[in-house]
Amino acid sequence: MAAGKEIRTKIKSVENTRKITRAMEMVAAAKMRKAQERMRHARPYAEKIGRVASHFSQAHPEYRHPFVVSRETTRRVGLILVTTDKGLCGGLNTNALRMAVAKLKGWDEQKIEVDICAIGNKGLGFMQRLGGNISSQVAGMGDTPHMERLIGPVQVMLDAFKEGRIDALHLIYSRFISTMKQEPAFKQLLPLSAEEAVEKAEHHWDYIYEPEARSVVDGLMVRYIEALIFQAVAENMACEQSARMVAMKSASDNAKSVIEELKLVYNKTRQAAITQEISEIVAGAAAV
Repeated sequence: MAAGKEIRTKIKSVENTRKITRAMEMVAAAKMRKAQERMRHARPYAEKIGRVASHFSQAHPEYRHPFVVSRETTRRVGLILVTTDKGLCGGLNTNALRMAVAKLKGWDEQKIEVDICAIGNKGLGFMQRLGGNISSQVAGMGDTPHMERLIGPVQVMLDAFKEGRIDALHLIYSRFISTMKQEPAFKQLLPLSAEEAVEKAEHHWDYIYEPEARSVVDGLMVRYIEALIFQAVAENMACEQSARMVAMKSASDNAKSVIEELKLVYNKTRQAAITQEISEIVAGAAAV
């Protein structure tokens, strides 16, 4: 019964694998609820400060922040790529990286150079293998986004825009639609898009600044970019846990199907061996 022993070993191996995937599914489900709650709590603030920034972009104060001033030509752009630190989350990272590659190809055709800020191990490793120009990076974020860890790498890109080393700043991340659906998203951060501002702002007005426009506007624009980045990372983490839970559930279901098929093959093999033994005994008795 050498074949039967091998099948039993395979069954045992798949059962152990199914135990692991089931455990990972339950862990991801617990983390998913916390990540979704964190993401939903961050959305109202991001929407409100986005609306204020949209109003400001249409206003005409005595001081215009560099973040709202469009450049005449685009020779170099910055890209903030948000991915996960770990794998086993289906095609979540693959979809975001596919979009990033498409954008990189488009910019390359236009002779536009790209500086990359990689948030997450998967995007960092992919861009390193691709030979991208990585200006800043952050990895090992854990299950909770921390703004103090994001400020440094993002500030590198903001300083590059202020100093004129890049002419635009874009963001790619995974947007949370539902537990079963996540999709990659592309967003222009800088300069603040006039088209998007018109869509967000129902009315346009100027403001009264106290003590002066420069200090108020500088603080507002920095908070605006920080809110967008934090919201993108929070949504990406919610997408990660949702995608991992779905992927591990699918793996557990597949393992169950494989176990059932292997048990069926084992029973057939065992029955064939028993039938052969009975046939040999009957043949021996008939010979005697």
